[in-house]
Amino acid sequence: MTEIQTKNQNLIEQFFASLNAEDLEAVRSLLTEDAAWIPMARDMPGAGEYRGRDVIVDGFLRPIRALFADGSPSNQIVSMAATDTLVLTETHGTGHLQDGRPYDNRYAWAFEIRDGHIAEIREYLDSYYIVRLFAPG
Repeated sequence: MTEIQTKNQNLIEQFFASLNAEDLEAVRSLLTEDAAWIPMARDMPGAGEYRGRDVIVDGFLRPIRALFADGSPSNQIVSMAATDTLVLTETHGTGHLQDGRPYDNRYAWAFEIRDGHIAEIREYLDSYYIVRLFAPG
């Protein structure tokens, strides 16, 4: 593995550590100003495309995190592979919703890296699970 690939993996480890600690300002600092976060699913809470680090943190992450109990969900890295501009990661997210129901989902992530910061996040998850979890009634 090259030095840049190691740095990119370290960046993503720092991203998940900050996200799990609910340190959204640290997450903001890891993103390029024009970063994009794209959940790769439709018709579920959080679906859409979020552009700009402030939109990502304030318009996406804060509202999504508010659906969960403190410290939830926590994403543990299962595997990771890196190139000079891309990091692919699998994670296992667990925790609880605000109403106490358990949360357990698996993710795959594609992180585009530019100048030592995250420029784009493509998030893949079990969207059917999310729709069922947040379905009314």
